[in-house]
Amino acid sequence: MAMQRFLPTRFMTSRLWEMASPAQAQACDVFINHRGADTKRTVAGLLYDRLVHLNLRPFLDSMSMEPGDKLFPSLDWAIRNCKVGVAIFSPRYCESRFCLQELALLVEAKKKVIPIFCDVQPSELLKMNNISAAAPPEEVERFRRALEEARYTVGIVFDSQNGNWSDLLSEASDIIAKSLND
Repeated sequence: MAMQRFLPTRFMTSRLWEMASPAQAQACDVFINHRGADTKRTVAGLLYDRLVHLNLRPFLDSMSMEPGDKLFPSLDWAIRNCKVGVAIFSPRYCESRFCLQELALLVEAKKKVIPIFCDVQPSELLKMNNISAAAPPEEVERFRRALEEARYTVGIVFDSQNGNWSDLLSEASDIIAKSLND
């Protein structure tokens, strides 16, 4: 049986996200924001592998962290210290407060965010915004602002049933490499 890394699934308060510890995180060029249940084994994982092959330093939680690393400080540090963010939007992306928190941090840190709309259209982002009723109103507003910004950022739209995966990975990695050189 293959070993899998455990990542906590409950959302932590934003205060925990602010306790960054650079010693626990590796430097990265690209932070890959994604809904793991939807895209970790497809777009996110394949893009990570492609970027590593290009000698870039992507951050993908399941690949960039080791047992014993502090999850939230490591994510916070990686987001604040990356050069470019890639947000992979999928049908269930907005159900995850993790995803929305990471996106909001990327936007608030004024990082260039390259959206990849996988099986969703940019116009659907705010419609599918099923943020938990338990989320405080100010947090919901932060998430809506970040989604609105992503919605109006030129990105890549991909249909996983009919699209060419190789073309997606080539286009995305070319855009990321160009963004890192700008």
